[in-house]
Formats: sequence, structure tokens, C-alpha cells
Amino acid sequence: MSLQELGERAIAVDGVAPFNEASLLALRAGDAARVLVLRTDSDGALIAAAYASGDAPVEVVVAPDRRRAGIGRSIVDELLADGETRFWAHGDLPGARALAAAAGLGAARTLLVLRLEMVGAPAETVPDGITLRSYEPADADAVVEVNRRAFASHPEQGAMDRADFDRRTRNDWFDPAGLFVAERDGRIVGFHWTKVEDNLGEVYVVGIDPDAQGGGLGKALTARGLRHLWESGIRTVDLYVEGDNSPALAVYEGLGFRPHAKDVLYAAPELAGGHTHE
Repeated sequence: MSLQELGERAIAVDGVAPFNEASLLALRAGDAARVLVLRTDSDGALIAAAYASGDAPVEVVVAPDRRRAGIGRSIVDELLADGETRFWAHGDLPGARALAAAAGLGAARTLLVLRLEMVGAPAETVPDGITLRSYEPADADAVVEVNRRAFASHPEQGAMDRADFDRRTRNDWFDPAGLFVAERDGRIVGFHWTKVEDNLGEVYVVGIDPDAQGGGLGKALTARGLRHLWESGIRTVDLYVEGDNSPALAVYEGLGFRPHAKDVLYAAPELAGGHTHE
């Protein structure tokens, strides 16, 4: 059984993937892992694993039928002893919370999943001097640059370079008609990349150049992408947003998004403000 197959078994039981998209892309591309811990049973079958690449936090998965036997705790303890300090808990499931508490880890970051059940297509109000249009291949470098500036302090999204952008556009779900850019004076200053998989829409990325923030462009781009999804027959849309990003939360809640799930980054106490999870 491969690591991806182990992840699929966990999804079937948990309803949430143990690895995020960046990890899956790295695994499929065969990128070297900074951390890769595997546990097998006496027959050599894979029953648990931990994965991380680059500067990413560790993600741990244990086969559903092998849980509550100390396997996850042994992996986390081994990684802590090796100097790892950050661990994603996608879905923040009860077992993950218990493991974090037992290992002395605290919640350092929360990534919220918001969901919108659309009952109509939203209308966008475009700021003066801005033109919204569909993406063209020649826009790729400009979109990557806006993303870099918009997410300069974001640990995952800010790391997207042209190679990563190209790798994402090679996914089966990529539809250039669902990627919108905003231009001002001939320069791209924002974009909204939508995604559809299994009839579920996603506000995949909304990036606004810092020079164009605060004028309603983010809301306009988000609404334009949602209208595209509506016109494509999509009625349920998810998005991910940092739990402490109050401006973005206000925009999304104003559009009708409501809390649906969350991912929590657990870390050693010195990285989590000195507080362990309770």
C-alpha cells in the first residue's frame, strides 16, 4: 500500500484528508521529503506515516484500523526528539487533539474552512479603473508576482513560484475559464482562482497586490468567481482562510460563507505562545 492509498483509507473514515494539496503535489512529483517516517506491520504493510517537505509542518496519518495503539504517539515522540516542532491536524479531529495534548503541543495557528450554499449568483461591484477578465497563458508570471506580494508573510501560499504554478495548472481540475485577473492601467493587480472537484467549488486563491488592497477589489473578484461557479452549475463552495484574518473573514461572511471545518497547526510550547492545548 502506498502513502497515497493510506491517505485514501483515512479519508474514507475521517471525511478529511491527512495531507494537504502541497504535500500531495510534492508526493506525486517525487520531491525529496525532509521528513518521511513509515510504520509497517509484521507483513510489511504500511500502517502509519509522517510526511513533510521543505519548510512545511509534519503531517501524520495512521490507518483507521490501527489507531488507539500508541502508533501515532510514537511517531510524534520520535519526530520531537529529532527536532521537529510543528504538526498539522487537518479537521482537528478528537484523536488529533488528544494526541497533541498528550505530546505537550499547543495550538499555534488555525486555518478555517468556510462554506457557502449558493441560492443565486452574486453581482460584483468593480472599483473604478479596474477591469476584470479571464486568465490568459501570458498572464502567468504576473499572477505569480501578485501572489508573491499578496502572500509575502504566508508560509504556504507565498512560496508558490512559476514552477509550482505550472504544476498546479497541470491538474485535471484546472480550468483557465475559472481563473480571473484584475487589471489597472494594463497591470495585473489581483486574481481569483476557482477550483471544482467532485461538484464542489472552491475559492482556491484570491490574491490582491498590496498597492490595490482596501478598495473593494477582493470582494469584487470573489463575487466574479462565485458567479462563474454558479453559472457552471456549482451550488456548494468552500474556501480556506486564516482564523485571525479579520478583514478577509468579514468579506467572506458578508458573501454568505459560514464556518464548516478547521485545520489546526500544533506546535511545541515555545512556538505556540507557551500554551498547551486544553
